[in-house]
Amino acid sequence: MSKNIDIINQYESVVRSYVRNFPTVFTKAKKHKMWDEDGKEYLDFFSGAGALNYGHNDDHMKQKLVDYIMNDGITHSLDMASTAKADFLQKFQDVILKPRDLDYKVMFPGPTGTNTVESALKLARKVTGRTDIISFTGGFHGMTIGSLSVTGNSMKRQGAGIPLQNTVTMAYDNYVDHDTLVYLERFLEDNGSGVAIPAAMIVETVQGEGGINAARFEWLRKVEEICRRWGILLIIDDVQAGIGRTGTFFSFEAAGIQPDIVCLSKSLSGYGLPLAVTLIKPELDIWKPGEHNGTFRGNNHAFITATAALDFWKDDSFEKEIHQKSEIMYSFLQKIVADYPEIKGEVRGRGFMVGIASEVEGLAEKVTAKCFEYGLIMETAGPNDEVFKLFPALNIPKEDLVKGLEIIEESVKNLVKDPVAN
Repeated sequence: MSKNIDIINQYESVVRSYVRNFPTVFTKAKKHKMWDEDGKEYLDFFSGAGALNYGHNDDHMKQKLVDYIMNDGITHSLDMASTAKADFLQKFQDVILKPRDLDYKVMFPGPTGTNTVESALKLARKVTGRTDIISFTGGFHGMTIGSLSVTGNSMKRQGAGIPLQNTVTMAYDNYVDHDTLVYLERFLEDNGSGVAIPAAMIVETVQGEGGINAARFEWLRKVEEICRRWGILLIIDDVQAGIGRTGTFFSFEAAGIQPDIVCLSKSLSGYGLPLAVTLIKPELDIWKPGEHNGTFRGNNHAFITATAALDFWKDDSFEKEIHQKSEIMYSFLQKIVADYPEIKGEVRGRGFMVGIASEVEGLAEKVTAKCFEYGLIMETAGPNDEVFKLFPALNIPKEDLVKGLEIIEESVKNLVKDPVAN
């Protein structure tokens, strides 16, 4: 075993997780590849759990960041004004919001996904004067107390150590056989249901940690309609599904909805640097100065790379490329399910956020372990780790995408052929 692995095992808390699934010491990463200390090369179909949608160490972003650092640009400034922040805000307006006819104020909470969710929940309660939030089965929204309260995963919720209150969980799309929103609306209509009119509903259009469950556009439009009818704010958590992961910059674009609040983080900086924003409809921006803040809400290095990353979105060519390659992935997964019925698989997701759910207990974990052995990094998802989840960089070349898919098929084939040995 590596000396560095020994150090980590000895000194790092047992809460560590990914190092258990990928038991090697990584030393270098570039684009869609990583290398360990033995020089072994890996294709990265993990992408930092969605924080590296453009791959590792993009040259354009790196050069902008190096230049900024070498010129002694501001590193830390809380929410004071900086040229890095102003440049990002202007470019985000020009490249992302205006072309999509979206009007949002941009709030900088703390720099992580759970920070933007916490600010969204707090603002919804402040605006409406109501307490409860409706969330959905399978949802994952973060690890701090407010975010955990709207998260479905039982193991994660238990980690809070206290009751998680003021939330109501409703059935996500296709959670049951009948229309889940008929059931939800009945709760709102019935004064005897025990469910008060909430401040907001929070939803992921595609659930990442929950098992790559993709809501139908029709369902999402109905959620928006219900929110409008009842005066409920609609929060879209786009922390993992956003920034192109489902094929468009925002995951909700294809559904034609306009949320009241949008949560973004993970790949927003483009470079893996911590950065989060909460997008707020202007009429909802009723904060008092400093009412929600955080020491690292002004991450200027992340502003620099985030501004550079927006160059990918200056026209529609990048989006078209994502769609073309996502069709290759989806077709491949459908073929795997058809060719290997032993895995009892179901294809899930959309865009570059896809996977196969298997009814065979433990299969998804075995597939990811075998892929790692063959030089492909990929993780599982779902409440029982029943899904192996494909998250390649959006700009991965087609030939390397296909190479990764071939490794997945070889892993599945190997496991099906000799399940006892594996």
